Amino acid sequence: MSTDLERKTTVGIIQTGRLGGSLGVKYGEYPDMFMDMFKDEPFNYVTYAAIDMQLPKHPLECDAWVITGSKHGVYENFDWIRPLEVFVRKLIASGQPTVGICFGHQLMAQAMGGTVEKFAGGWSVGRVVYSDLINNRKARLLSFHQDQVTRQPDSAEVILTSDFCENAGLKYSPTCLSLQPHPEHTLPFIVDLINQRSGIQLDADLADDGLASLAEPNDQQQYGQWLAEILKGERRI
Repeated sequence: MSTDLERKTTVGIIQTGRLGGSLGVKYGEYPDMFMDMFKDEPFNYVTYAAIDMQLPKHPLECDAWVITGSKHGVYENFDWIRPLEVFVRKLIASGQPTVGICFGHQLMAQAMGGTVEKFAGGWSVGRVVYSDLINNRKARLLSFHQDQVTRQPDSAEVILTSDFCENAGLKYSPTCLSLQPHPEHTLPFIVDLINQRSGIQLDADLADDGLASLAEPNDQQQYGQWLAEILKGERRI
């Protein structure tokens, strides 16, 4: 007979893109990165490939939720984005623990009335130091994006910020938040990602600066643990 202590949290991972190519072969897809980050946690997983119109029907289908990153923009005209926004609004209202990362962060903001744009200031690449307004500390996290939330939803509170990315983390409720940086990324992955995109999406000097920044310490592990505690319902924000 199982006990409450043995009960596993079922995490619904909403997949909003495919990595593909050599990086996908080497590191797995977006859901795999979260499963790797949470490998020591008592989680079961259900993956919903939103990009294939596999959308959850109700927030209570899972105990907690993660909305992944993507190479797509939330403002693009894909037939799955609007239905996913409808679900996101239900999810935020439900109180189920929810974490959105990068594209997931931007999608949640757009769904709730915020604005997401291709940032005129360009790309954020590598290790970035943010001000964590919830934990009252500096957060040194890995970043790779040009799109960002340029206007926060009225219902959201900024919890992570930098000079480059003002709305880098948003809180919607004590159980629901989103982050622009990537706690699920590993150093080997982001090194390969930057090298692959150097000279294509990224100016070579920006890529070199991003790679150089990775030599400094980061807080990936600590923030991965923090997110796990939120998903398990052990921490409120």
